Amino acid sequence: MEKPLNPANPSTRMPPEWAPHTATWLSWPHNRDTWPGCFDGVEPAMAEAAAALAETELVYVNVLDAEHEAHVRRLLAPLAPADRIRYFHIPTNDAWVRDHGPIFVLRDGDAALTALDFEYNAWGGKYPPFDLDRVAAARMAEAIGVPRIPYGIVLEGGSIDVNGAGALLTTEQCLLNPNRNPTLTRTEIEAVLRAAFGVDEIVWLGDGIVGDDTDGHIDDLTRFVAERKVVTVVEPNAADPNHGPLAENLERLRAVTIGGKPLEVLELPMPEPLYNAGERLPASYANFYIANEQVLLPVFKCAQDDIARDVLAACFPGRRVVPIDCRALVGGLGALHCLTQQVPAAV
Repeated sequence: MEKPLNPANPSTRMPPEWAPHTATWLSWPHNRDTWPGCFDGVEPAMAEAAAALAETELVYVNVLDAEHEAHVRRLLAPLAPADRIRYFHIPTNDAWVRDHGPIFVLRDGDAALTALDFEYNAWGGKYPPFDLDRVAAARMAEAIGVPRIPYGIVLEGGSIDVNGAGALLTTEQCLLNPNRNPTLTRTEIEAVLRAAFGVDEIVWLGDGIVGDDTDGHIDDLTRFVAERKVVTVVEPNAADPNHGPLAENLERLRAVTIGGKPLEVLELPMPEPLYNAGERLPASYANFYIANEQVLLPVFKCAQDDIARDVLAACFPGRRVVPIDCRALVGGLGALHCLTQQVPAAV
């Protein structure tokens, strides 16, 4: 079992996403305003993802009420065994459970599952109302009977990624953005990250991709795939606005050491640009989700899909890469990782 290298909080550890899960949590999409002109494709993609997850772990689903639960049950009935899906009447404003849900960690020698409940302000107040989303994390922790630790700072799950052994990835564009925690310094934010997630090494990247309304979430950019290995998206076309920021992030990563050893950096392509009503969408292969025996990969029906699949298949030889057509999902400015949250298995 992986252990922290030198954590600031030795009693707490956030396992890496590839560690065993008890379940994956979803908040079922319902807000059509989030997916203008493309909602009809959203639920089929979510149902495909939920069915794949249910093969090897439980799937927890937040729904609005009994009527909404019945609707989702009908969608999933032909695809997944009913006993693999557990429904919670926890209404949300939107579906991005990675950001409005709790972030689960293990405490006391990996024996105790604990929910970290950070403040949520819809990515800097961009999308009111978000009153239901603000209280969803507390309700989710209560629903499965785990202790909750509230934090008085804004932090979304998509803004951080960990290797489970003392290192954390994030971006300056997001966590240092004045629309999150304007009174906190970089040093103060780092102290919170170390204490909350039991990490010691924090790797800061710069800016995110065009169209990302989260202000540069790391899960559209760079992800740990092993203790000292990451995949990061690159854009070779110098005329593309993503080229410069992604090249700078790549340069930063190549200078990183983890536990005193160089970080191995693998490149993922960016897909062909996608648009909705003339708006560039934040389509990225980095928004994959690592399940117990699968890797759910967003694909966009372009040539780069196969390259991304091969890169991740090599990173996770014991897992099956499941491509999910995310052209509709990304119309809401997010994809599979944004729509999932792992519940780690305690020892």
